[in-house]
Amino acid sequence: MTKDRIVKADTNTDDKIEDSLRPLALDDFIGQQQICDNLSVFIDAAKTRGEALDHVLFHGPPGLGKTTLAQIVARELGVGFRMTSGPVIAKAGDLAAILTNLEANDVLFIDEIHRLSPVVEEILYPAIEDYKLDLIIGEGPAARSVRIDLKPFTLIGATTRSGLITTPLRERFGIPLRLNFYSAEELEKVVRRASHLLNLDLTDGGAREISRRARGTPRVAGRLLRRVRDFAAVAKGSAVDADMADVALNRLEVDGIGLDEMDRRYLRCVCEMFGGGPVGVETIAAALSEQRDTIEEVIEPFIIQQGLVQRTPRGRLVTQRGFGHIGLKPNQEIISQLELLSTNEIDTVSSDDNDS
Repeated sequence: MTKDRIVKADTNTDDKIEDSLRPLALDDFIGQQQICDNLSVFIDAAKTRGEALDHVLFHGPPGLGKTTLAQIVARELGVGFRMTSGPVIAKAGDLAAILTNLEANDVLFIDEIHRLSPVVEEILYPAIEDYKLDLIIGEGPAARSVRIDLKPFTLIGATTRSGLITTPLRERFGIPLRLNFYSAEELEKVVRRASHLLNLDLTDGGAREISRRARGTPRVAGRLLRRVRDFAAVAKGSAVDADMADVALNRLEVDGIGLDEMDRRYLRCVCEMFGGGPVGVETIAAALSEQRDTIEEVIEPFIIQQGLVQRTPRGRLVTQRGFGHIGLKPNQEIISQLELLSTNEIDTVSSDDNDS
């Protein structure tokens, strides 16, 4: 069974303190510079005209600041903020109750908007286009249609699975924005700011050590910082430097590039039991006693991004970098397969260029 991972980007109960660390203005928000610059222009324009901001869609991996940016937008506009999530709005009446209680130009934030039910989604279309709500009241022959006028509002949707949003809903958002992973330098600034708010004496080396193991995600960086703070409090040291941060993170089983024990177990399994691959995901799932979904959605994304594993038509294949990371050497057959894959990719690109 998969345990709670300290490096996972999804929210857990330990992240409640994160609310007190959230920036409150666009100027305080670190990273996503182009998005912040564009939002600043859109917000100023909406305030100048006295209109509601056009509807906004934030999409990208979890833990990058979608909810924080939505709260900042409402604060910068100087309007009310209502927050809910897709699965919570089960019936059309639930959506109607939320929308009719909004004041003019308020912001409604729907997290995980791709999980809205089709019925609720159909009710939402006229609401976000014409600020009107069409409802059916009653049943059978006595049923009648009622149209309710709504005050202008801004819908901000957030999703980690933009591909699951239906095309009609996606096209109704005038401002679609994708959030990207943070660089180590940006995360270092995030960690320094959080340490200041937590009254933690953190050196530049300590901040750098935490940021480079945070998987490019501020939420993970904040979680690692709080755990390092726990170790520092028990150790009763002075400032948290790179050595203390390294010791604490090693005890948490987070290595130099952010892999945890589950990631390394996956790599060792493919390398030691299957010679580095190629091996099917079902076989890996059986060997690790994990569900296939866990392998594909929890473990593999980050190690593939880091170039440690390749997905090939014949199965998963550990790269030379993946072997090196766990201290093993690839056999000659693996090297030949990797070279063959690279050659095939070059040939494919060349043929595409010739066709064009």
